[in-house]
Amino acid sequence: MSENCSHNCGSCSANCSSRKPADFLVPPNQYSNIKKVIGVVSGKGGVGKSMVTSTLAVLTNRKGKKTAILDADITGPSIPKAFGVKDKAYGNQFGMLPCESKTGIEMMSINLLLDNDTDPVVWRGSIIANTVKQFWQDVVWGDVDYMFIDMPPGTGDVPLTVFQSIALDGIIIVTTPQDLVSMIVDKAVKMAQKMNVPILGIVENMSYFKCSDCGKIHKIFGDSNIDAIAEKHNIPVVCKLPINPDVAAKCDRGAAEEYEGEWLDPMIDFLEKMD
Repeated sequence: MSENCSHNCGSCSANCSSRKPADFLVPPNQYSNIKKVIGVVSGKGGVGKSMVTSTLAVLTNRKGKKTAILDADITGPSIPKAFGVKDKAYGNQFGMLPCESKTGIEMMSINLLLDNDTDPVVWRGSIIANTVKQFWQDVVWGDVDYMFIDMPPGTGDVPLTVFQSIALDGIIIVTTPQDLVSMIVDKAVKMAQKMNVPILGIVENMSYFKCSDCGKIHKIFGDSNIDAIAEKHNIPVVCKLPINPDVAAKCDRGAAEEYEGEWLDPMIDFLEKMD
C-alpha cells in the first residue's frame, strides 16, 4: 500500500494487498427468505438436467420442505410443462409472484410470462443473464427451504451470472455415461472450482436400462466411469438413474409430481444433512 493511498480502490490501478476481489453477489427480494440454493448444471444439453431438477424438487417437497425452482434456462424452459403449470405469473406492489404446482412447489420461468409457450426467446446473452437476476431479485419467493436453479447447459453467460450473483450452497452436475461427457464434466467442475462453488454431487442419467421382463441390466451407452470422475474431483455423492420411459412420460404430460423411484435418495439425504 502506498503512503499516499486514498483507500478508494475504484479509482486506483495499483495491485496491492489491500485490494479485494469484487463482490457481485446480489440479495434476493426483501420479502424472500431462502435457506438453501442449489444449482443444477450440465456441460451439454440433452442429458435430462431439467428432469433431475424437477425430481429433486418433488422429493424435497415430499420431505415437508418448502421448495422452489428458478428456471434459468431462458431459451429452453421446460419446468412449467413438467409440472403441468399453465397459469401466468403476475405481480403486485412488492414484486413478481411465482406460480405454484399442485403440491405447492413454487416456480418462476420465462414461459410463465410469455403469451404463448412456443414463442421463442431471441435475446442477446446479456439480456438473458439480467432476466435470471430479475427472477432472483424481483420475485417474491417468501420462505423457502430449498431452491433449485435449473441452469442452461454449458459454461456461458447465465451460469457465470448465477455463480457470481447468487450465493449458491453448491451445485449438482447432471451427465450421461459416454466417454465424451467425462471431458465436459471436467469443464463444469473446473468452472465451479474457479468460482469457489462447492460440488455436492453428480447424477448420471440414462446410466443403464433394466429389462422389465427378465430383469437384465443393459448399458446402452457403454460402461460408466462416473465413479472415477467423482473420486478424481472429491465429489461426495453419485447417483445413477436408469433409462425409465415412465419417468419421462410423466414429465411430458405435466405429472412430474407423480415420480416414483429411489435413485436420487442419496442426494436428498445429503442435502438434508446440510441443514
